[in-house]
Amino acid sequence: MTATQPGSGFRTSTKATSAQKRAPWILLAPFLALFVLTFIIPIISALFQSFTTVDREGLFGEDGVTGRFAGFDNYVTALNDAGFVGSIWRMLLFGIVQVPVMIVLCTILALLLESASARWPAFFRAVYFMPYGVPGVIATILWSFLYVPGLSPIVSLLQSMGLQPDFLGANSVLWSIANIVTWTYTGYNMLIIVAQLKSIPGEVYEAAKMDGAGPFQVAWRIQIPLIAPALVLTTVFSIIGTLQLFAEPQILSTVAPAIDTEYTPNYAAYTNAFAFNEYGVASAQAVIIALAAFILSFAFLALTNRAPKNERDQKKRAKRDGLEARRALQTRATSATGSRPATGVANRSTTTGAATGLQTDRKGAEA
Repeated sequence: MTATQPGSGFRTSTKATSAQKRAPWILLAPFLALFVLTFIIPIISALFQSFTTVDREGLFGEDGVTGRFAGFDNYVTALNDAGFVGSIWRMLLFGIVQVPVMIVLCTILALLLESASARWPAFFRAVYFMPYGVPGVIATILWSFLYVPGLSPIVSLLQSMGLQPDFLGANSVLWSIANIVTWTYTGYNMLIIVAQLKSIPGEVYEAAKMDGAGPFQVAWRIQIPLIAPALVLTTVFSIIGTLQLFAEPQILSTVAPAIDTEYTPNYAAYTNAFAFNEYGVASAQAVIIALAAFILSFAFLALTNRAPKNERDQKKRAKRDGLEARRALQTRATSATGSRPATGVANRSTTTGAATGLQTDRKGAEA
């Protein structure tokens, strides 16, 4: 037999347990390092730069560059910039129109592809997703050829019909950009909704079929309510992406004179940073964009997660009934507490008398 040292098994199990605890962190370490380097540090740097300003001596700062704390001066400068504020309102208008159109379109495509009568759904899913695989710069260049008169077959066709389209004019270039964004991201959002549709149990469809529900009723009363989380997710992504719009207007600015360097908030921050070397103002604008995206996303989530009116009324009624029941219990307890001292005295006197009687009887028995 081999002798086993006391406590060796305990040390082995302890080492195994500690190794198991370290294993997940070792596997997550590369991701956490990239996350900190590419996400956390840039955010902290932008916040720091938004409260500082740089003073340059000389035409290009060749005589020295000094940084100093500026407080909220950069934020005041950003908010007093009419072009930057106007670009935020322009993107809000863009989102109010473009986001609902895209969400409705990708929802319809997802419902059609997941319907029982759909043919070759995998092929059409790939076709609809392909525009998302095209880089934004390439997609904008391709669409610019379809917008420029003399190059676009679409413009030539419309002109042959007696129309004079101006896709790059001041009143229409925003919606030309919206068309590019919708073309690019509809397939991506459609796949998110398709994944949610595939998670619906087949028993739900069988029960609806037994109840005599048609395809439209199944889509409206069963599928759409059950894919609400996916619709909320895609809408939040679209709201954030709207405020981050940059590549499309920058590329189209070469063929559309109506697009200036402050056409979108991101374009304005980019111009201040790399054209005017105003890194503090650009950082303040970036922070304002992030705050606007957070506020809009939070407001949308609060609105969509709000309970229906009948549920809110039931909760209010239950809360009111609970308060009334609690008051009734408190009143009953107060009245019982008020009568308890007299009862206690009576009980005490009765008990004392009984004890005295017992002692007298015991003494008599002993005598």
